[in-house]
Amino acid sequence: MEAPQKPDPDPPTTPSDATTTLAECRAMVDRFVAERDWHRFHQPKNLVMSIAIEAAELMEHFQWPEGESIEAILADANRMQGVREELSDVLAYSFSLANALGIDIASAFASKMAHNARKYPPPDDATSSDFSS
Repeated sequence: MEAPQKPDPDPPTTPSDATTTLAECRAMVDRFVAERDWHRFHQPKNLVMSIAIEAAELMEHFQWPEGESIEAILADANRMQGVREELSDVLAYSFSLANALGIDIASAFASKMAHNARKYPPPDDATSSDFSS
């Protein structure tokens, strides 16, 4: 019988999706905002506008890839770093908006996915792709 593995005495310090909760992400954003005394600027209108602005900046990375495959974009480390940064900005403002409005993200997301599942049930035929609803 194998001995149980001992916990890593020096766990990685970089968060990952597998090890970081939404609550931890929200706390990271809240701490960042508080340390700069930015809560006064983080009104819902401003946050929603910031989400839209950052989403537009994210879109720029995919705007003009004429004939370029997604694989080429994924293989470009500089472009992917830009994509990661803009996606992170969208998430940071989204977490800040949830903090400002007291929205439980996991609950809201699960509810919305359940709504979408009812609105867009899987097709009976695997080859069907009806997007008219």
